[in-house]
Amino acid sequence: MTISLKRLLLSTSLLVAATIMPVHAEDASSMAGPSPISKGLVGIGRIPANQRDSFGETFGSGSGMAIDPQSWTRTADGYKGSLWLLPDRGYNVAGTTDYRPRINTIDIQLTPTAPGAAPVAGKEQSGVDAKLTKTMLLHDDKGADMTGLDPSSGVRAASGTLPMLPQASNGKISLDNEAIARLADGSMLISDEYGPNIYHFAADGRLVSATQPPAALVPMRNGKPNFASNNPGPGDSAPDPKDPQTGRQNNQGLEGMALTPDGKTLIAVLQSATRQDGGDSSSTRQNTRALVYDASDVDHLKLIHEYVVQLPVFTDAKGKTAVAAQSEIVALSPTSFLMLARDSNNGYGQKGDTSLHRGIDLVDLSKATDIAGSAFDADKPVAPKGVLDPSVTPATRTPFIDLNDAAALARFGLHNGAPNDRNNLSEKWEAMSLASVLDQKLPDDYFLFVANDNDFLTQDGFQVGAAYKGDGGADVDTMFQVFQVTIPGLSRK
Repeated sequence: MTISLKRLLLSTSLLVAATIMPVHAEDASSMAGPSPISKGLVGIGRIPANQRDSFGETFGSGSGMAIDPQSWTRTADGYKGSLWLLPDRGYNVAGTTDYRPRINTIDIQLTPTAPGAAPVAGKEQSGVDAKLTKTMLLHDDKGADMTGLDPSSGVRAASGTLPMLPQASNGKISLDNEAIARLADGSMLISDEYGPNIYHFAADGRLVSATQPPAALVPMRNGKPNFASNNPGPGDSAPDPKDPQTGRQNNQGLEGMALTPDGKTLIAVLQSATRQDGGDSSSTRQNTRALVYDASDVDHLKLIHEYVVQLPVFTDAKGKTAVAAQSEIVALSPTSFLMLARDSNNGYGQKGDTSLHRGIDLVDLSKATDIAGSAFDADKPVAPKGVLDPSVTPATRTPFIDLNDAAALARFGLHNGAPNDRNNLSEKWEAMSLASVLDQKLPDDYFLFVANDNDFLTQDGFQVGAAYKGDGGADVDTMFQVFQVTIPGLSRK
């Protein structure tokens, strides 16, 4: 990346002086006040893999999720409400397609099993009844369709209030949806892989504004911004080189993003480390970045803090060190969030059957070094070859929920590992959202909804004008897991 471009990109961010404060990783006592508690799994539900959306195309599961708090009510039998479920860029095993980005509205009825109790026999996976009610397409600022196609080497020049944006060979803005935050006026913030950018869409799905990340996260090839992810569409060429030289790694953009409960702060987290910070290898990509924005004006997000978050490390089936990339976050306060991280290529629909890491952690930023606006946002790597700069203290990370817990899964007729059937958890768990238990006796209790991204894997698929059968022969349902958790004081944060 050239110095002049970096200065241009950095000039849009609020520069904050870095401070150094000691912290001990994995030390739960550093969390302010009482720590959150998980009471366990209380509900499971499915949407069939061959579900079609309102446009007759295969329903795209959940890369992001946002429950509508205004719709959430308690009933005689349980709870009901609606949520937005955000699919990503479409079925793309052999390259990306001209799939139109969209949001699905889902009506939910939850009949939870009491924490620790056995579900009713024969109804182990019917605690969540989820029905598609509406699909809305996302459009650019002119009202034109956007696309899931890889932007190859395309860049739409900055225009009006919009910065430069990823552009496909057909001239459409490329968008790979990953996370969604619901705003009070019905509009939404959506983060993506390609930019990696944060977009504000109006309630009718039209693009209003876009926010670029700090310069250190912008993917660069041969000294220029290049948003390709090495998944070219029909007739398009692969990028050269195939990987960015600096910035976000291919398909490792702003995977997690969430607003704090008061709506004033937005936190976005890169899926794994930038290329210059060890992101060129699955064994050294541990040091990712959390961006904290002042969201008082969502069309002019201001970067106020930036921190290093060290992702979970585990030993894979071959005995090698691997890093679990993060897939989603739920913001609890301006300095804390839940983070879902997982391994890859294991689960129903994949060749590997046993996941070695799928978990939700508590992340505390309060004692981490703030690197916003520092040299680490320009030319200086914060973790060259995956080794964190000694001047930087990372966030605290504390294990919270193990999604692979055998006993919890067995209660609901599920498992992790062989046999690799429809009751084996699928590979990608990428969506989370909270809803209150609405119990005056349990004012700090919430339901944590977690959903998978099924990668549109079905043997009865239809998308972009053509039928398809997913690779591997599996029909991977959209699945919801619901946990009951206690988060002290969340409503007051």
